[in-house]
Amino acid sequence: MLKITAARVIVTCPGRNFVTLKIETSDGVHGIGDATLNGRELSVVSYLEDHVCPLLIGRDAHRIEDIWQFLYKGAYWRRGPVTMSAIAAVDTALWDIKAKVAGLPLYQLLGGASRSGVMVYGHANGADIEETVAEAVRYKDMGYKAIRLQTGVPGLSSTYGVSKDKLFYEPADAALPTENVWSTSRYLPTVPRLFEAARKVLGDDIHLLHDSHHRLTPIEAARLGKDLEPYRPFWLEDVTPAENQASFRHIRNHTTTPLAVGEVFNTVWDCKQLIEEQLIDYIRTTIVHGGGISHVRRIAHLAELNNVRTGFHGATDLSPVCMGAALHFDLWAPNFGIQEYMRHTPETDAVFPHAYTFASGDLHPGETPGHGVDIDEALAAKYPYRPAQLPVNRLEDGTLFNW
Repeated sequence: MLKITAARVIVTCPGRNFVTLKIETSDGVHGIGDATLNGRELSVVSYLEDHVCPLLIGRDAHRIEDIWQFLYKGAYWRRGPVTMSAIAAVDTALWDIKAKVAGLPLYQLLGGASRSGVMVYGHANGADIEETVAEAVRYKDMGYKAIRLQTGVPGLSSTYGVSKDKLFYEPADAALPTENVWSTSRYLPTVPRLFEAARKVLGDDIHLLHDSHHRLTPIEAARLGKDLEPYRPFWLEDVTPAENQASFRHIRNHTTTPLAVGEVFNTVWDCKQLIEEQLIDYIRTTIVHGGGISHVRRIAHLAELNNVRTGFHGATDLSPVCMGAALHFDLWAPNFGIQEYMRHTPETDAVFPHAYTFASGDLHPGETPGHGVDIDEALAAKYPYRPAQLPVNRLEDGTLFNW
């Protein structure tokens, strides 16, 4: 028995807030897991400290599945982002411990590598199409084989995905939510023009992606997908809110543009219909918000049976701990598609030293035992928590809308 002796929550803000769970064991081996929930971080802190950590002490760290089931079924109140982020932190930390005890990188415990590296995509954005395409060229020159394109929309003062800092985009920008203004009618003609311009400059060898951030109706999404077909997008992401999974039938009936969704999903039940009916092409559920490696693996297996590939969310609101775990998962997953890679700031990288590396458009998790990411607690303590919430969105007439 490898007894859990301590479980501590560490909150730090090296430019943005991160929540990390550190589990310690009787033989001195520790593991860490990401528990960050952007804009609602302290909710997960409370859930862990008040309800989960006391339950872990004395348990066998090797019994990962039993602990997962205990935290999921034993709470009675199942699912939801707070619960599943807390469970994910425990699960990821326990997998980290098990791999360290085995003396192996985590991907070896999952079944070994299915590929030599993990293809990632970067984020090119600009105030207008010309600036966005210029940024895309810069990403191509950096070695990226896949690039997400986001551009400002004429007539709107701000647009999702467009930031002043081209590498370190962080939308949670204030203690109280800022308000953005949105217009679908202004947006829809802009994206095909962006892709047409990008293809002319970048050619056909670069994968191009785009995120609509849940802002379209199904029929609007279908129209956009159809308009983009000549430019062969790698995917069109989060085109419509997916609470109603059947909405994607309407989109599927009208366009062959590949569809990706799921960064806000928390369990397999959120995407069961989407996957079983093959209404999407890529599932984007994250390790941290999807209940950890143990549960996301169930999602990946279901997806594999239905010709759906993984395409995990990887923005800066996931700490390097989540990125490290995701890369081990990606390296193993037989139905891997792509991994989002939004770079962290140097301050964040210093707080979370990691083994993963980028080269020629791919990330590799490294060969360090465990998931290869740790936390410098002394450095983390120098960056205290700072309240920061995500924006809200309104239509031009003032109606509250999807951000």
